[in-house]
Amino acid sequence: MADVIPFDQRDGSLWYDGRLVPWKDAKTHVLTHGLHYGSSVFEGQRIYGGTIYKLKEHTQRLFKSAETLGMTIPFTQDQINQACIEAAEVQNIKDGYLRPVAFRGSEMMAVSAQNTTIHVAIACWPWPSYFSPAEKLKGIRLDIARYRRPAADTAPVHAKAAGLYMICTICKHEAEAKGYADALMFDYRGYVAEATGANVFFVQEGVLHTPIPDCFLNGLTRQSVIAIAKARGVKVVERHIEPEEMKDFSECFLTGSAAEVTPVSEIGPYRFKPGTLTETLMNAYADEVRGAAKVSA
Repeated sequence: MADVIPFDQRDGSLWYDGRLVPWKDAKTHVLTHGLHYGSSVFEGQRIYGGTIYKLKEHTQRLFKSAETLGMTIPFTQDQINQACIEAAEVQNIKDGYLRPVAFRGSEMMAVSAQNTTIHVAIACWPWPSYFSPAEKLKGIRLDIARYRRPAADTAPVHAKAAGLYMICTICKHEAEAKGYADALMFDYRGYVAEATGANVFFVQEGVLHTPIPDCFLNGLTRQSVIAIAKARGVKVVERHIEPEEMKDFSECFLTGSAAEVTPVSEIGPYRFKPGTLTETLMNAYADEVRGAAKVSA
């Protein structure tokens, strides 16, 4: 990681509060409410061949997340969509990653922050596969996380809110320290939920099984893969999955804007072999995102 340029020292520009600014000048104060109290929402989206995949859907979710946290974004959705395009164009990125973020400012420093300014920033940078190609082809290894996804009546679980990712960071760091690529999280009831930043699918006798997203994010990539599978006649079952059921599944993969479709070979004591259905959906998803870019072009 020594050759990675720190994100605050990169060249170019990003979009910040309505205009493009030099990347290194995009600064905020250390007493910003979003830093201290987690009043921040964000999106992670991919750009393929110069086209941002599901741009409108990501922006809609950003606004919904902000609304859930009681934040009013001071721009329209059309303005944010255009800003995402500008943020990619100014960096001349055709294949990469975008990060829109909205957060409360520094006017108030207390739990209550009704009079804070809502800031919005959008940055774009090159980003290859979330996992290395070699790792992805053989299937990644997942630990089992010690923290669980909270119940829907204890946290805004359907918002892509920064504070919800604290336990994800902890669990991913612990997994990586053990030599794993990521960790699988259970929910508050003990059912299989998701990885730290991606949804999970299993295969059993040609049928896809995936947890019901009733206490975690129903990812846009998850929705795309379900639609792709159904269009190919694959049965998809959304249900609660007990951890011990994992011994009966033959294949497993993760989905997410960053992860795309990533095969899994191991989750704790459970083993899987990336197979035909996983490969088919991985390739079909790649074709869809690239095809969407060609159509838009």
